[in-house]
Amino acid sequence: MEVMKKPKIKDIPYEEFVDNESLEKLVRELNKGGANVFVGVLDDLVNWGRSNSLWPLTFATSCCGIEFMALGAARYDMARFGFEVARASPRQADMIMVCGTITNKMAPVLKRLYDQMADPKYVIAVGGCAVSGGPFKKSYHVLNGVDKILPVDVYIPGCPPRPEAFYYGMMQLQRKVKIEKFFGGTNRKEKMPHLDEE
Repeated sequence: MEVMKKPKIKDIPYEEFVDNESLEKLVRELNKGGANVFVGVLDDLVNWGRSNSLWPLTFATSCCGIEFMALGAARYDMARFGFEVARASPRQADMIMVCGTITNKMAPVLKRLYDQMADPKYVIAVGGCAVSGGPFKKSYHVLNGVDKILPVDVYIPGCPPRPEAFYYGMMQLQRKVKIEKFFGGTNRKEKMPHLDEE
């Protein structure tokens, strides 16, 4: 039985980390000594976990909600992508899926639910009504797009959109989450001046 040489680990002053080559050289030295070392960005690992476990808060007010229900069935099975934990409480949800028509009377309720969600939080506008008012665009009682009251991250057009379109939109949100910088607070949404006036 061969005894492997123990890796020599020394205290490294900060000045030695001037570029990636010095870090890669240190990793090679540790690998020669038998230590398994993986070097990467912690943000990538955290965002990989966050993007594959996005819990939606369902806010279905009309026919787009029926299409969202189809995602949970066996034919489409949203558990494959990590979206299966649909929550009824805003305090346990990562994103809100606005599925359907938002009337002026319902808008304050939707805004309150959004405000109760923990950061970082995301909004997906699903269907023509949530995106722009849909067939009710010129009516007096329907909000012409949920982006009038919430900062929308992903738009899924359609009347109603098919389950495949839901998946495409949710995968776009996954891509957006994966490139965020989690540490340092840089993933906070910018202030929207037209929302702050209200």
